[in-house]
Amino acid sequence: MSLARRALPEDAEELLRLRQVMIDALWSRTGAASADWHAESLPTLRGRLAEPDGDFAAFVMDHPDRPGALAALVAGTLEYRIGKAGNPHGRVGHVFSVATAPDARRRGYARACMEELLAWFRERGAGHVLLNASPEAEPLYASLGFERDPDPSMRLLL
Repeated sequence: MSLARRALPEDAEELLRLRQVMIDALWSRTGAASADWHAESLPTLRGRLAEPDGDFAAFVMDHPDRPGALAALVAGTLEYRIGKAGNPHGRVGHVFSVATAPDARRRGYARACMEELLAWFRERGAGHVLLNASPEAEPLYASLGFERDPDPSMRLLL
């Protein structure tokens, strides 16, 4: 049995803290400017966490050494895209915000959370799951069966 659990609305502040850990690790930004977006994001995140049957889920691991803190986070959404061969119903999982507190790394927490999220996607009929991997995290994802995809993605900021 996994110690990872589905995140609850009362976990929202800790989820934002761990998301900032991930953002800082990927983009080397300081957390100084984070307070504004955290405060603005908090009500929406709490609302999404309160929807047990929605298209968003986060799985977390409680920190073993710090009561009330989280050690790891994995979040994802289930999206609809027009079906195709191999995924006729068009359900696609998208993983984002995979983060582990620096003092809790290398203990299998992110893996446990990821396994729970992948089970959640399977239960909902996802045909495949997408994610963006940092070089440091790629071995974890590869061990779970993910493969590099020749992705021609582009981004437009609105």
